[in-house]
Amino acid sequence: MSNSPAPQSTPVQLRRAVTSSFLGSVIEYYDFLLYATASAVVFSKVFFGNLTPLMATVASFGTFATGYLVRPLGGVVFGHFGDRLGRKRMLVLTMVLMGIASFLIGLLPTYEQVGSLAPLALVVLRMLQGVAVGGEWGGAVLMSAEHATRRRGLWASFTNAGAPFGMVLSTAALSGTAAVVGEEAFLSWGWRVPFLLSVVLLAIGLFVRLKVEETPVFTAAKDEAAPRSAPLMDVLRNHPRTLLLGVGVGLSAFVAQGTLTTYLISYGVGAGFARQDVLNGLTLSSALAVAGIVGWSALSDRVGRRPIVLAGALIMAVYGFVLFPMADTRNVAVLTVALVLGQAVIHPMMYGPLAALYAELFSTRSRYTGASLGYQLAGLGAGLAPLLFAQIRASSGGDGTTVISVVIAGCCLLTVLCAWALKETSHENLTSDAVAVPAGSPTAHPKI
Repeated sequence: MSNSPAPQSTPVQLRRAVTSSFLGSVIEYYDFLLYATASAVVFSKVFFGNLTPLMATVASFGTFATGYLVRPLGGVVFGHFGDRLGRKRMLVLTMVLMGIASFLIGLLPTYEQVGSLAPLALVVLRMLQGVAVGGEWGGAVLMSAEHATRRRGLWASFTNAGAPFGMVLSTAALSGTAAVVGEEAFLSWGWRVPFLLSVVLLAIGLFVRLKVEETPVFTAAKDEAAPRSAPLMDVLRNHPRTLLLGVGVGLSAFVAQGTLTTYLISYGVGAGFARQDVLNGLTLSSALAVAGIVGWSALSDRVGRRPIVLAGALIMAVYGFVLFPMADTRNVAVLTVALVLGQAVIHPMMYGPLAALYAELFSTRSRYTGASLGYQLAGLGAGLAPLLFAQIRASSGGDGTTVISVVIAGCCLLTVLCAWALKETSHENLTSDAVAVPAGSPTAHPKI
């Protein structure tokens, strides 16, 4: 096994890698989160109009959750080939898959036109979206992290920052279309326009992504003999505790994300807010979240990943009990403040450092698989939380927010315990022979 250092990336390639990762993440999450917003404000009427309003919301969130359920599969499949063939090739494939699936959602017939075939086709395309975004995140993070020679938390965070910026574009596209065409036309055909625009974003993203070179860390590892075991087997056999702790560290960030960006939108509309007012608040908080993610991640390069994540989880555990009373005031300004504090200040503390943290937990030849699997398993929280919370409200007769707040706090407590058990990763060298291990573990497994 060669222990020679990997060739260094040039500043030009680092800039291209970060730009490509950010734009790719923006495009992927524009498509993925466009569905999230649409599921809260449109799909319950368009695809589940035969159900009662409350059950239609549950069904709509169910199709939304489906995309998250298959994301780990996308992480494993694309991670396997990304660890064997390279990061760049897989990122091109994930972008194409996402663009096609989103475009086809924009062409789907409604329930009134084809009956149950409409929601069935919606679920299939949502699954394709989930597979695509499941493979995208890990590769995009590694393109930045493995090109970076310093300030890895900062550069890797641009992939995570792409998610709220994609939310800005998706909510702006939906609300802008609704404002232009009117409520009736929006529910009839206007909601399709933002999905169809995915083709334009796909062309832009591919143009940028194809200019980025493979990461120097993977290029150096590729020259060595490929391991006999599959990357997934390496992760499950050699790093199971690290993987589980990584999932626990990220879980509450995703539960909070699903609460703030999906469930609270539906809750706000149901509480009497105008849909446009809720979407405006979400757009503002999403835009500010970009700065929050980058800022907290840059700080994690100085003080470590764990302190930032721990502080964010503890604050969010308390904030979960304040969030719904603020929404219940039926005051637009108060709801906007609630969204900004939650999504742009507190959530980025938990979410921003995860990009570098997951990359630092695994060795080069299984890093794409390990980072993707850990992140996407934790990401189930964002998909399942809105569905669970909608069911809690349905079973409690339209109340149940205290129970929801308890669930959020419990997930945050799990993150605190897992982050405390994990070794600090900010000083890991991605080209060294050692990998991060949980605190208290006697040794690290050698890199392959």
